[in-house]
Amino acid sequence: MKWLLAIPVLLLAGCVATAPKPLEVRIPVPVPCQPPALETPRFATTDLRPADDLQTKVRALLAERQQHLAYETRLRAALDACR
Repeated sequence: MKWLLAIPVLLLAGCVATAPKPLEVRIPVPVPCQPPALETPRFATTDLRPADDLQTKVRALLAERQQHLAYETRLRAALDACR
């Protein structure tokens, strides 16, 4: 008689057991690189005319050099983002 009472208790105890926690598995997935679109700047020598004086032309060339360096830096940053 005692065994008959013990069987439902044992069956209920089996239902109380917790299920194992799911494992998180990280799998690397290749993603195509899509760098941001960089707009080509309007360089300083674009607006120069042959009639401009020498000082204006030199200043425009110096400014354009800085523009090229800044543009190159942005291009390299976009390229490094894909590596």
